[in-house]
Amino acid sequence: MSTRKFYTLYIAIATLPFLMLVFPLFEIGNRATPIVMGLPFSFFWVILWIVITFVALIILYSLDPDNKEEEDV
Repeated sequence: MSTRKFYTLYIAIATLPFLMLVFPLFEIGNRATPIVMGLPFSFFWVILWIVITFVALIILYSLDPDNKEEEDV
């Protein structure tokens, strides 16, 4: 994967959780009545996107072309 393509993917994946946690897109999950795992849905929504961001960044770290070690032959 080229560095330019990686950075484009990184920006896209980093922007999505940000957009899902700010107004007006947060209104999708801004509910108090459904309880998920003992939390109001709005708290669950925030925690869900934090976990999604963490997993996405771990995957991006493994795909990072600058992170690859060069093998000496």
